[in-house]
Amino acid sequence: MDEAAIRLAHCKNAKKQTSFFARMARKAALTAADAAADAEIAEARRKGLVQQAELQAELNAWWAALERCEPDTVLGTLIAAFADNEAAATAVGVEGTEASLVVLVPPESAVPDRKPTTTQAGNLSLKKLTMTETADFYKLLVTGHILVTLREAFAVVPRLTAARIVAIRAPERDAYGVLKPEVLMAGQCRREAFEGIRWRDADSTRIFNDALTEKVAVQKGATGALQPIKLDGEPELRALIEAIDLEDLADG
Repeated sequence: MDEAAIRLAHCKNAKKQTSFFARMARKAALTAADAAADAEIAEARRKGLVQQAELQAELNAWWAALERCEPDTVLGTLIAAFADNEAAATAVGVEGTEASLVVLVPPESAVPDRKPTTTQAGNLSLKKLTMTETADFYKLLVTGHILVTLREAFAVVPRLTAARIVAIRAPERDAYGVLKPEVLMAGQCRREAFEGIRWRDADSTRIFNDALTEKVAVQKGATGALQPIKLDGEPELRALIEAIDLEDLADG
């Protein structure tokens, strides 16, 4: 509310309705304009206070529901928090104070095929990554997205004590246009497991291995490259994937 603008508008209106030479009439009009402006400002303030009280009540109710970990409130809060993430993520369930999360990670092609280095002469150069280096960097990428998603979940829902998370690779469509997700990693993390972690010193793969429990991942061969997890023997993972709106997650 711009009080000065309200007063100016009433003043201009009073001047338009009276002659410049009719001083008594103009003075009376300006006095009436001031009174009208005072009344309009007072009413605007009253409405503002009512609106503020209503919004505060809504916020209080939302916060109370969040503190109680009411599923709908927690899910809505997490989904909104994840909306601007570089890697699309969503919450698919809440049981007590534990949430179930899914993060969509990029394909292995997101890892550059070369890394900066120097020659023996000290010149800058780009060296092709070995298969093992590519696999290691990709694990850092996947676990990094997992940890970022978990940290954000614990930050926006203070009463959340644990979260189960599944990392799926950007799905491709089959011949029928159906999205086929590939599950790469899964695990469970309790909030207290993040306490004391030296985030600047430990890499994401080490933190994932040390802080998460019930970890599921398949690595292949000497390079340890991540492979899709077969869901035939993982009914809980299958149920979680089936609960995702893959079209919406992929578009996000």
